[in-house]
Order: sequence, then C-alpha cells, then structure tokens
Amino acid sequence: MKTLKFIVLAAMMVCGINAMADNHDNLVYNNEEVNGMMVGQTVYKNVDNMLVNYLQYNYKYDNQQHMTENLCQKWNGNEWINDLCIRYQYEGKQVTTTYYKWNKSKKEFVLVPSMTITMDAETM
Repeated sequence: MKTLKFIVLAAMMVCGINAMADNHDNLVYNNEEVNGMMVGQTVYKNVDNMLVNYLQYNYKYDNQQHMTENLCQKWNGNEWINDLCIRYQYEGKQVTTTYYKWNKSKKEFVLVPSMTITMDAETM
C-alpha cells in the first residue's frame, strides 16, 4: 500500500506540474473511489467563484492493487482531451514508469523515452 500511495502521489505531481506552473488560481480536487481504491480524480479551477473543469485523471490497477496506468486529460472548454499517459510495469522488486504524451496529429500516445525510469520498489 505504501508503494501504491507513492506512485499515485508521483503521478499526480507529474501531471499537475504544468497545471500549477502557469495557474495560481485555487484548485479543487474530487476523488472517485471504488472499494477504497482511487480510480479517478477531477480537478477544478476556481474562476470567479465558479468551479470549471481543468484536469481529469483515470487510474487502472492490476489484481495485486498495483497501479498500472494513469491517464491525464485536460478540459479544452468543450470536452476532455488526452494529455499524458503513465504506465507502470512491476517486475520483482522493481517498477518501471513509462511516460507517453498525446500526439494530436497521430491521435495516439507517443513514448517519451527520456522520462522512462526504473526504481527499486523497496526504496519507495
């Protein structure tokens, strides 16, 4: 469970860095849980005392409750559009985190090799 909390926190930080870097408004978070597991999160911006859609996260897990995917989408004013997908692969005591950025022209996620990392799960 400690590993899961670290991964969720790391994923939210990575996806939220851009949001917080150029936005100083208040953000409001609405978590969606199923059987005690966070499966989604919607982030709203406070604009003129109204909450408006900003970011949306969707999480997938394996049968051992390890997060396997974190999909981050941005609100474009009309609909949620893909932005970033983080996938986690567990092998023994290691977890590999692979980052993909949405490519509008290709209409698919494209690997960002420079952001792929492997960590020893015991150090988390």
